[in-house]
Formats: sequence, structure tokens, C-alpha cells
Amino acid sequence: MENAQLVGLSRQLVLRRELDMIANNVANVETNGFKAQALMFKEQKMPPAADLEFKRSDRPVSFVLDDANRYDFRPGQMLQTGNDLDVAIEGKGFFAIQTPQGERYTRNGSFALSPDGTLVTRDGNPVLTEGGPLVLQASETSLTVAADGTISTSQGVRGKLRVVDFAETGSLKKVGETLFSGNDPQPTQFPRLVQGQIEKSNVRAVEQIARLIEVGRSYESVSSWMSKVDDQRRSAIEKLAQVA
Repeated sequence: MENAQLVGLSRQLVLRRELDMIANNVANVETNGFKAQALMFKEQKMPPAADLEFKRSDRPVSFVLDDANRYDFRPGQMLQTGNDLDVAIEGKGFFAIQTPQGERYTRNGSFALSPDGTLVTRDGNPVLTEGGPLVLQASETSLTVAADGTISTSQGVRGKLRVVDFAETGSLKKVGETLFSGNDPQPTQFPRLVQGQIEKSNVRAVEQIARLIEVGRSYESVSSWMSKVDDQRRSAIEKLAQVA
């Protein structure tokens, strides 16, 4: 019975983490460039206890563990904004961003200009071009972003947005709502950028809410089962006490 309770508890812990993850997905359904997360599970078998005297062993006990987070990198819906500083990536690729913790990557192309003219994210982190952060002068006008990421103003060509990709997106780790860290970024060969649009979250709200209900019911089912196991233990203890 102790094993049954431990197995049930492991399942509840995983379901609780999945509930938190789904809730975070739903909360970011309107976050630009957000990528939905899902929890991956695996079975963990414990070695059975053995009775050497009678040469027998218990059946192996299986626990459920959350193995890793999986990110859904399918593109979100493109939204027309008409803002010159909004840029969306069609197809593969990530914008390179400079942060105090190092270089990070995002699909959120909702950019702005800082007071000193630096092209930054909405969090204030500089957006990287192939030559580093881009600083525009106050006198520059008519900013345009070409399909290959080339940025031009009234002063001519000012730089080219650094768009990278990864051989294995599974190696990316989330470090913010829309930022990822990764190793060995490679330049995207033929980036396709669209000015005046942003990529919305790829969270499918109906699917997430349906899964939220399903996980909630599973949690309640495990709780009910554990309660029954507890009642059986209590009944067994009472009967043993009567015999004694």
C-alpha cells in the first residue's frame, strides 16, 4: 500500500506541474511571439525488493516522471500593425537579442527605439544586427526593413537584422516569456522578414482549455484512488489490532 501511495503521489506531482504549464500557456495567448509548452513524461521503474531466503521478489514499481519541456515552434498568426518597427519572420529563424545575461533569441519582433536611438525590444534589450546593436540618429526618417532584414533610413542602408536558426530547436531553453538561449546559432540562409507585422502567440486556446479540463479530472481521479488505498490501509490496521 505504501508503494501505491508513492506511485499516486508521483502522478499528482507531474499533473500539478502540467496544470501550471497549461495555465501559463493560456495566460500568454496574447503575448507576441510566445511559443506553447508541453510536458514530456517517462516511466521510472524501481528495482524490486528481493527475499533471498525464499528466492522471490516483488513486482517492479513504476513511477511517472516529467522528463522535459517540449516547445511548440510552429509559427503563430501574423497580425498587420502598420508600425515600421514591427517585424515578423516568415518561416524559420529567430531574432538575436543582446541581454545582460548574454545573447538570446526570440520570434517577438515588436521593437522600439530607446531614448538614445537604439533599436530595442519592448523590454529594453538591444536588437542585434550583423554589426551589433543599431543606433539611429534623431534626424533619420523613413525606416524600412527589407525582406532579407536590411534596414534603411533617409541616411541610406544602416544595417541588417541578425536572424539565426538552430540545427536542433530541441536544445533551446526558455529564459523568459519569449526569449530562448541556445548554442551554436547559425545565420538563416534566406530569411523572409515582413515589416509592419508581428507574430502572435501560437497557443491554441481551445486545445489548452480542453487539456486543462482533462488534466484536472485526472488529478481528481488519482486523489480518489489514493483515498481508497488509505481507507484500505486503515481497515487493515484495525483488523490487525482486533486480532492482536
